Amino acid sequence: MAVTEPAPAPPLAAHEGILRRQSLRESAARTYARSLPIVPVRARGLTIEGADGRRYLDCLSGAGTLALGHNHPVVLEAIKKVLDSGAPLHVLDLATPVKDAFVTELFSTLPREFADNARVQFCGPAGTDAVEAAFKLVRAATGRSGLLAFAGAYHGMTAGALAASGGAEDVRVTRLPFPQEYRCPFGIGGEAGARTAAHWTENLLDDPKSGTPAPAGMILEPVQGEGGVNPAPDGWMRRMREITETRSIPLIADEVQTGVGRTGAFWAVEHSGIVPDVMVLSKAIGGSLPLAVIVYRSELDTWQPGAHAGTFRGNQLAMAAGTATLAYVRENGLAERAGVLGGRMLASLRSLAADHPCVGDVRGRGLMIGVEIVDPEARPQGTGTEPPPDPVLAAAVQQECLSRGLIVELGGRYSTVVRLLPPLTLTDEQATAVVDRLADALAAAERSPHRRLPTGSLR
Repeated sequence: MAVTEPAPAPPLAAHEGILRRQSLRESAARTYARSLPIVPVRARGLTIEGADGRRYLDCLSGAGTLALGHNHPVVLEAIKKVLDSGAPLHVLDLATPVKDAFVTELFSTLPREFADNARVQFCGPAGTDAVEAAFKLVRAATGRSGLLAFAGAYHGMTAGALAASGGAEDVRVTRLPFPQEYRCPFGIGGEAGARTAAHWTENLLDDPKSGTPAPAGMILEPVQGEGGVNPAPDGWMRRMREITETRSIPLIADEVQTGVGRTGAFWAVEHSGIVPDVMVLSKAIGGSLPLAVIVYRSELDTWQPGAHAGTFRGNQLAMAAGTATLAYVRENGLAERAGVLGGRMLASLRSLAADHPCVGDVRGRGLMIGVEIVDPEARPQGTGTEPPPDPVLAAAVQQECLSRGLIVELGGRYSTVVRLLPPLTLTDEQATAVVDRLADALAAAERSPHRRLPTGSLR
């Protein structure tokens, strides 16, 4: 593949002007740009180079989109091959060799019991549209309208996806407790907490006076990402499968962020061994380009032609990049590698807690890692024993990371969980550098004065 010389970075004054114009012209809804005031001009693998000449280790990875990091050679080659072939770039939902190759590779990665009896629907190019499609699908198949979702969930920004996300209100959505080891909703944690959460769900569905609308489906994340990197216990996942299966409730697994090796298995549902009825896939399946699909049991395929459509369902470049990414992860055992390396990083980060009392908890699965920042000097809230979250200190940690050339995201209920989503191509040396920079940032943030919010404001 011919190498094109990168465009020169704009001069420093131009970099400052770009940021200034962004703040003046872009909407108040912009997000990452507020806490990450950088202007990326080049990137490869884990590394981003800004227009100011600084280099950063990117542990945001396009919110988990970049399974192979920035500009991986196999992805660039796949894109170039389509461009050079003269193939159409936009084909709606027509069949093409590029699409056929993508679907074949995708189905080869899915649990065999699922793939052997599955259909795929290409959606608009964002994960939230695939969530909407999944809701339409199960409502059409069951004739019911209610949905079961979980506290702390995040499924997208369109109306239906938002309604199923934590913090939203919708009379058709029944909110269920999601088990957590840290900040357990029942105050007990562990297996007992997970059993209680499952019992709560079962009782709610079987109680004729619970007021729960007849559910068309249950949607869950095997690891809650935006909700604070909360891995679902495997036993609880199996129980949710049993509860939904015995009541003929389709189970929707939202694998938008957990899929393609991120958690140490190709698909996060594989940790528990369950087979869902619907899988929602996006982010990494497009190999850095926009692509979203749902895959589901053929028995659910009862909707009418055009029941879910969209102009940009036929992005040939994304399908080619996605095929290359899926194959590379599969052929090189990157899911297993993520499990091993992620385990090492979790162990290293947990060892920091002894020296940094602001680290309340370290959790995750594979290369989906969260570090919860707390105020150790404040009294625990309510009946829990955990220190209250400290969003101001967490923001200081994020900024100290950035000043040390480390890009991280904040998540969780109060934006107090430092989230790490490095590419699956992360090396041992890079993993050590990430942990070291985060440790330095924690120490610096603890030393610097920061305004602590009143505890009551976090409730």
